[in-house]
Amino acid sequence: MTEALPSNRIPTNAAPAGTQTSSGPSPTRVDFHFDVLCPYAYQTSKWIRSVRDQLGITIDWRFFSLEEINRVEGRKHPWEREWSYGWSIMRIGALLRRRSNDDLDRWYERTGRALHEEGQRPHDPAVARHLLAELGLEPGMVDEALADPSTNDEVRADHDRVVGSGGYGVPTLFFDDAGLGERCLFGPVLINPPTGEAAVRLWHAVTAWCEFPDVFELQQPKTTADEVRIAETFKPYLEARDWVSINRGKVIGFTEDGFTAERNADGSALSAG
Repeated sequence: MTEALPSNRIPTNAAPAGTQTSSGPSPTRVDFHFDVLCPYAYQTSKWIRSVRDQLGITIDWRFFSLEEINRVEGRKHPWEREWSYGWSIMRIGALLRRRSNDDLDRWYERTGRALHEEGQRPHDPAVARHLLAELGLEPGMVDEALADPSTNDEVRADHDRVVGSGGYGVPTLFFDDAGLGERCLFGPVLINPPTGEAAVRLWHAVTAWCEFPDVFELQQPKTTADEVRIAETFKPYLEARDWVSINRGKVIGFTEDGFTAERNADGSALSAG
C-alpha cells in the first residue's frame, strides 16, 4: 500500500491548495475528528488522504469517542476505566500528536487498516504495542500514554469540541474559512472511498456546504442492498470487535439481510410498535 504523504508536505505535482473551478469556498486545512474504532471514519480518512495527495491540503487529526457519546447513564466514563477500547487507543494518539502530526497520521492509517481491513484487534494492548513497533515507534508509548493523565484531557477536549458544536459522531470535519468563519460538518459517510479526480470532486462538493450555513442536512437513504454492501465492507471490523454497535440509543446488528435494531443500549427490550 502506498504510504500517505505527511500532512504538511505538498506533492510536487499537486494543484495549488484550494484550487477549485467554482467560485465557492475552498479551504486548505481541515480538522478531521475520528474514533479509531469507527469503520465509517476510517473509510472517510482514506478519501481525505487522497484529496491531500492531490491538492496539498493540511489534515489536522482530532479525536472523538463513540464510547462516551453512547455511554449509558450510570456506567463509567471511558476515562474512568483502566483500559477502555477506543479511548485508551486515542490516548496513544494524543501522545504521538505532541511529537508530530505526521506520526499521528501514520499511526491512524496503520491502526485503522489493521482493524478495518485486516481484522486485527488494536484495542488489545499487545497488538497496540506491535503496531507501534511496525511503524518504528516505541512500543512503550502505550504505557507512557496511560501513565500520563493529561492524555485523557487532550482526547476529552477534542471530543467536547464536537459535542459543543452539536455533533454526535464521526467523521466530523471542521473548516475555518477566512470569509465565512468556522464550519462543522458531519460526514461524508461512505464506503468505497473515491480516489483521483473523483475524490477531488467530492471534496469540492463537501466544502461547498461551508457557503450555506442554513443548509443542515442532505441524506441518501440506505436500501437493504446498501446495508448488505456496508456489512460486507465492514466484515473484518465486525469479526474483530469486542463491543456492540450503537446508533441513536439502539444496539444495531449487521446481518445478511441488512441492519437490525436488536435492543436498547441500556439492555432493555425495544418498545413494541
